[in-house]
Amino acid sequence: MNHAYIPGRRLAVAVTAVLAVTAVGGTLVVAPAAVAAVTAPAAPQDATDVTLPAGEKLVSSGSTGFLSSKDDGAGGTALTWTRFDDGSRTPIPGELAYKSRSDTIITREANRFVLRDMSVSMFTSYVEPTGIGTDFKVVGAAGSVLFLTVPNRYGGEDLYRLTRVNGVQQQESISAVPTARDFKVAAHSLSTAFVFFTKYSVTGGTSYYRALTDINGNFMRPERSTQAYDPATVTAAISPTYSAWTETVDGFTRVAVEKRSEFAPFTHIPLGAGTGGVVVGFNGDWVLYGVPGGLTASSPNPLYALTAQNVLTGETMTLLDHFTSTSTAPDGSIYVQGGKSTDGEGLFKIGEGGYPLTTLVAKTPGASTSPTVLGSTVPAVAELDRNGGQVALEWQLSRYNVNVDVTLRHNVTGKTYTKRLSRPTAPARLTWDGLLADGSSAPNGDYTWNVTLTPTNGIGYPGYASGAFKVTRKANPHDYSDNGSPDLLARDAAGVLWRDDLLDWPVAGQVTPAKPRVKIGPGWNTYNLVEAAGDIAGSGVGDVIGRDTAGVLWTYLGKGDGTFGTRIKVGPGWGVYNKLAGGSDLNGDGRADLVATDASGVLWFYKGTGSPSAPYAGRVKIGPGWGIYNQLTAVGNIAGGVAGDLVARDAAGVLWLYLGKGDGTFAARTKIGTGWGAYSQLVGVGDANNDGRPDLVAYGSAGTHVYLGTGSWSAPFTKTTTSLYAGEGTKFTSVS
Repeated sequence: MNHAYIPGRRLAVAVTAVLAVTAVGGTLVVAPAAVAAVTAPAAPQDATDVTLPAGEKLVSSGSTGFLSSKDDGAGGTALTWTRFDDGSRTPIPGELAYKSRSDTIITREANRFVLRDMSVSMFTSYVEPTGIGTDFKVVGAAGSVLFLTVPNRYGGEDLYRLTRVNGVQQQESISAVPTARDFKVAAHSLSTAFVFFTKYSVTGGTSYYRALTDINGNFMRPERSTQAYDPATVTAAISPTYSAWTETVDGFTRVAVEKRSEFAPFTHIPLGAGTGGVVVGFNGDWVLYGVPGGLTASSPNPLYALTAQNVLTGETMTLLDHFTSTSTAPDGSIYVQGGKSTDGEGLFKIGEGGYPLTTLVAKTPGASTSPTVLGSTVPAVAELDRNGGQVALEWQLSRYNVNVDVTLRHNVTGKTYTKRLSRPTAPARLTWDGLLADGSSAPNGDYTWNVTLTPTNGIGYPGYASGAFKVTRKANPHDYSDNGSPDLLARDAAGVLWRDDLLDWPVAGQVTPAKPRVKIGPGWNTYNLVEAAGDIAGSGVGDVIGRDTAGVLWTYLGKGDGTFGTRIKVGPGWGVYNKLAGGSDLNGDGRADLVATDASGVLWFYKGTGSPSAPYAGRVKIGPGWGIYNQLTAVGNIAGGVAGDLVARDAAGVLWLYLGKGDGTFAARTKIGTGWGAYSQLVGVGDANNDGRPDLVAYGSAGTHVYLGTGSWSAPFTKTTTSLYAGEGTKFTSVS
């Protein structure tokens, strides 16, 4: 049933006290209550002078300032009043009773309420409910007026207004339906409050109602039914011309807009199902609405933006990219905490002269609507010989509902590693295994990291950040691409030289080459011997020597990118040797040396000089008797001695170890195994599994195997399988 409002007359309803004018302190209160006097708005300072710090949330706003709250760290809430004119901030003691949407702050002390008028030097007065017991609930506030409900004997609630006018407390009941309950004063203007409540019938049905009431007193008028809504979350807005509220129809939320002179909704704005959408307020003929909290959402929704719609033309415009809380001041000014990609985060005032423009009136320092990188934890030097070849990189972000696209770029070669971290947890963490996009090991050297943050909710521009770091590893004499892992050079029957990069770390326990195989180039059938020479020029990467059919020795210096420079002539006369073995430091001076056997079986030692054009000193005779071997390989320091070692295979397929003494000579040989005759090539490849020990690759009709170093001089190798050259038989004429 609706209750008519008759000017100058109040209707009494049987059974209920439709008007309770309460005597307070022996005085009959008859003066009309009033909303706090409206103060002319203070001229806001520049938004850089007025701040809304991060972590604080807008509670309500008035003409001279706004109230914000934050967690006080002790399970409570700290309140602060900020003035628009000078940005000064005043802590407010006590517990907030309700948002008053004015310059008056109402806090609660047990059953007493404190009214602080911040427009008049924080003028303080008090009110306390009288004669209604202590089982009351605050359901709204408008300026200095509190609205309370008290359970009645009919199963409903009575609605009271409580205020203090001219120093005198005023309290009266303004409800007239005994079964009404779930009251909420959801909005108000200078003179009128917008009230929502429900009615329960004896059969258990529930009806939903809206009503208006004068802030200065009087009954609600008129009561009108509405669609279902959640009494706890219903939102509303009111202006001299319009009123609006949120309601639910068939599970979908919408904004109903009513022209107050006609008392009937004439437009509806859909907000979707389960969105938590709100109506914010009116600016002239524009109604503002949206879904708060979009900045932390994981997926996009156009309603996360604060939107204005002209109720006459249907035109819409986006005011803010997102918002969190709102308040309408008594004079109708709308304040919204939120952000725009162009302006940043803070408190915005909406509208001037009936058109919904946005003005930033309080900046949130250091906050950005677009995602940003707040800090990074990236090591200055990534030592990929450690921690299993993995390195952790972390970024602290302003928010984590983003896709983080990470690019690591080698400055010299331009090769990259890319990875997308989809909505990472805090912090955004990438564990890099030292591999690049092409599957190869990352070269040593300087790198640039770049991250791009793309919001998954569509709010804000992409964010960017970059930095630098360096990749280092121990030098590997068989490394031509400066990535720490050894490379194998294989020449096919057509004379084309190919490079296979053995990854730093075995895959499923197996030494595995990177894909695809890299073509070095044709023309290598000019040489009857191609040998890995180690780092003979001191550049930090491996070099290669080749002997042509005329016996001239040539060097190819590694560039560090897997290719080689133009060949350099070392000199003639090398045709007297039937075997060359290079790449190991045999005398302990830190340079790669070379040994060679002549037709008579004498072994000769060539000391490395470090010069690219004259890489070896004059030969020194080690001794005779080496003609019994058909394979000679420098394997590095496989037994932990003072210098590099040699292995030699005899005609019976027996493999012998010669431990280096550190002066270019060797100790007596040690037998280390049989059955090696099925291999045509034995290559001391260096450390292929990153355990710090040199390894050996064997290639031939028996297949290809990697013999991992054990560190033991008596049993220096353990045989393992590899996918290197798998299924290719013996297509290569030489492997080094």
